[in-house]
Amino acid sequence: MIRNVLEYIEAAAARFPNKTAFASEDNAITYGECLIKVNRMGYALSGIIGDVRKPVVVLMEKSVECLVSFFGVIASGNFYVCVDSNMAVERLLTIIDNLQPAAIIVNGETELATNVPIYQYDSLVTKPDDIAEDDIVMSSVLDGIRHKVTDTDPVYVLYTSGSTGVPKGSVIPHRSVIEYAEWISEEFGINEETIFGSQTPFYFSMSVLDIFTTIRNGATLEIIPKKYFSFPVKLLQFMAERQVNTVYWVPSALSIVSNWKALDYVPVPTLNKILFAGETMPTKILNDWIKHIPEAMYANLFGPTEITDIALFYKVNRTLRDDEPVPIGNVAFNMDAFAINEDGKLIGDGEIGELYFRGSFLGCGYYNAPDKTAEFFVQNPLNNHYPEPVYKTGDLVRFNEYGEYMFVGRADSQIKHMGYRIELGEVEAAVSACQDINLNVCMYDAASDNIVCVYQGKATEEQLINELDKFIPQYMKPTKIHKIVAMPYNANGKIDRRKLRDEYIGK
Repeated sequence: MIRNVLEYIEAAAARFPNKTAFASEDNAITYGECLIKVNRMGYALSGIIGDVRKPVVVLMEKSVECLVSFFGVIASGNFYVCVDSNMAVERLLTIIDNLQPAAIIVNGETELATNVPIYQYDSLVTKPDDIAEDDIVMSSVLDGIRHKVTDTDPVYVLYTSGSTGVPKGSVIPHRSVIEYAEWISEEFGINEETIFGSQTPFYFSMSVLDIFTTIRNGATLEIIPKKYFSFPVKLLQFMAERQVNTVYWVPSALSIVSNWKALDYVPVPTLNKILFAGETMPTKILNDWIKHIPEAMYANLFGPTEITDIALFYKVNRTLRDDEPVPIGNVAFNMDAFAINEDGKLIGDGEIGELYFRGSFLGCGYYNAPDKTAEFFVQNPLNNHYPEPVYKTGDLVRFNEYGEYMFVGRADSQIKHMGYRIELGEVEAAVSACQDINLNVCMYDAASDNIVCVYQGKATEEQLINELDKFIPQYMKPTKIHKIVAMPYNANGKIDRRKLRDEYIGK
């Protein structure tokens, strides 16, 4: 029985010592080399920290060294906290203040890394090259640490922004990561032949699938340079050169490739698994990928950071119209999902309700945030017989005719406009189905009672309004429309909705 994620690396190093585990454009490390570095780092960190179950911040660019640092932290009996190396200093300090980390690992290449010592953390800052050079691997120390760690101890904490913009750190234990990696590997056929093309940042929960199913199976993770997502032809050329066969990307990244017609010019013959999550997938974009790579497996994955990554999934098994939303599907093995209507009952046919999750992927709550934990990790509303925490997502869902879950929108994005209740997600789906629309975001300006649509594409505003008659009633149509040259993206590669709201609401 596996109880520590390091057992995955140890098993892979035993089976494939000379095989590449992690690679970037200009660096690579084998499983054998990785295990040696991880153990040395774990031993050195244990001497610095002198305790277990403490947070260690990893403040590095996305790299092979960053991944090795994660596992070095785990080997020390502690848990890593990956933070965006390009974030604002004030946000970093908010996270550090919440964590009170036992150490901060930097590589000295980021502006933030040079600012950390200024803020009284210089005694905690160390570099992976410094602590990975220890020639003595004290197995007795590492074995002692391993015996102290259980599968309910944290592997990592990932910070997300709440509705107030204050970062919340989701605590995820070994048990949840192991259960998740086991299920993903079996459900999607991940094995030692898998070569991931990694798009998402390591501080984003989608990276959990790439990282941990890679080491679970002795697979290879190729870090795709971020710059290539601005040059889709080069992106596909890199993937073809590295023989990438599996991707798990946000839909915005898939949309960039499709909108630039890169698939018309560069084949990626090895690519056979295309998974996506994090945003609503425009069906028109999905269909374009299917047209170009019809033999691949396509799957829409759905879930929040608080449950490790995802717990609902839909493998595309039928033709979907361009104006038909992609289902979020059915529940993963050893997980449960249910939706509660306004009366506190399970939803029935045609009803919309809020989604809850329970099961083995569930995280522990938020770090040093008991009030927020109590707000979202609640007692199962369907069970008053014994304590049973479930995660209250704030996502609204319904069932389709196949019994699959459909994402309707966020509870906080349901609006009242012209006397009607409207889900902005439905408006966005309708806009996406229109011709010559590449991407769009719909928002609500409560002060002026306007539905505001910002879109990227060749269509004129008049064409868009006229074509929407085919998909939604008049009261759901946007009342203010802005055409832009290109959508802004946040650090996770998703459309930056906050920036659009700041720019277009109230204008």
